[in-house]
Amino acid sequence: MEKYERLDRKLVYEGTIINMYKDRIKVPNGNIAEWDFIGHNGACAVIPVTDEGKIVLVKQWRNALDRFTFEIPAGGLDGVDEPMIVGAKRELEEETGYKSDNLEFLISLKTTVAFCNERIDVFVARDLVKTQQHLDEDEDIEVYEFELSELLKMIKEGTMQDSKTVSAILAYNSFYVK
Repeated sequence: MEKYERLDRKLVYEGTIINMYKDRIKVPNGNIAEWDFIGHNGACAVIPVTDEGKIVLVKQWRNALDRFTFEIPAGGLDGVDEPMIVGAKRELEEETGYKSDNLEFLISLKTTVAFCNERIDVFVARDLVKTQQHLDEDEDIEVYEFELSELLKMIKEGTMQDSKTVSAILAYNSFYVK
């Protein structure tokens, strides 16, 4: 395979969770292409599992879809150097009102490889302890518990489409359920 060479990267938009760039790339045949690139600081997510084996999800409004979605708790890192597991513990308690000192790495995801470098590390949390939610000012999140079979059915029927949640549930089912 021949080499691709980035000739230039220009910031065209600086946002609160992403930065958008215009890249000029020399492709192997010698042509110059312009590609969009979205830079992201990274995120973490958690599959919280109750002592009864239920999975805790959050229901929240997603502006990009103009609707509510069920998702595993997740959020951005507080800086590019924050350890993923630290962010995962924080997001678990902030969004669900549960905390856990028993988090185990499950999978690492690259959400949209065609134009974004976002990485989400997903952890499984057990031994949940009820505390209280610590929502951001713009968050309105409801907490629900589901049987794994219910979630697999939602994935199959297409009612659950969030990529991190679908990937995490399928990985959990594959690696943890016997």
